[in-house]
Amino acid sequence: MNSRAGSSIPGGSVKVRFADYHLDTDARQLFERSRSVHLSPKAFEFLKVLVENRPRALSKQELLDRVWPGVFVSDASLARCVSEIRDAIGDHSRSEGFIQTVHGFGYRFAVTSSSSSDDTVAASHSCRLVGQGVEFRLGNGTHIVGRDAGAEIRLDSAKVSRQHARVVVSGADLTIEDLGSTNGTFVGGELINGVTVLHHGNQVHVGPVALTVDIHNRFSDDDTEAWDRETH
Repeated sequence: MNSRAGSSIPGGSVKVRFADYHLDTDARQLFERSRSVHLSPKAFEFLKVLVENRPRALSKQELLDRVWPGVFVSDASLARCVSEIRDAIGDHSRSEGFIQTVHGFGYRFAVTSSSSSDDTVAASHSCRLVGQGVEFRLGNGTHIVGRDAGAEIRLDSAKVSRQHARVVVSGADLTIEDLGSTNGTFVGGELINGVTVLHHGNQVHVGPVALTVDIHNRFSDDDTEAWDRETH
């Protein structure tokens, strides 16, 4: 995927997805999935300015002029906004996160634009397996279910095999396959044999552990862009 160049028209509405977040600059709202994420007015304005100018780095002075027009504040105010945003989205890396520090200059919002239809589908759906006291958020790809320490969906039960089952996610499509486990994998009360398609609301039993399949659209706006963190 190629880096997105250029900037939005100042003051225009921007709707974007990045990781599990949805930013609507016109409505001045940030969501993590369906949960509203609180940012102070200045922190939101700081994020808005960076997003509208993605992926261009903005100098500290330009940010001060845009976020605090006509008011003298120190660089410490920028640092507080950055810290607040990073805390809010759980993304603290200065060099690899969404809010990146450009040493000796300023900050940038670093993303790549998701352009393929598969990326769009993947970004517009949320897939989870939810059980008693556990929740597993599933991204695109293969996820091993088991009690092995390296399993992506780790279930701490002696009746769950080390590598019990395999879940594959492709956008809104989920499948599960038993991997020759001792106590079997059940979907809707039926012992599965081979690859089985999972649907929203299905009850899955991995040995004695019950999990519910949760699939839903995160965002329905046709003009919402889906972004990923840049990798180098």
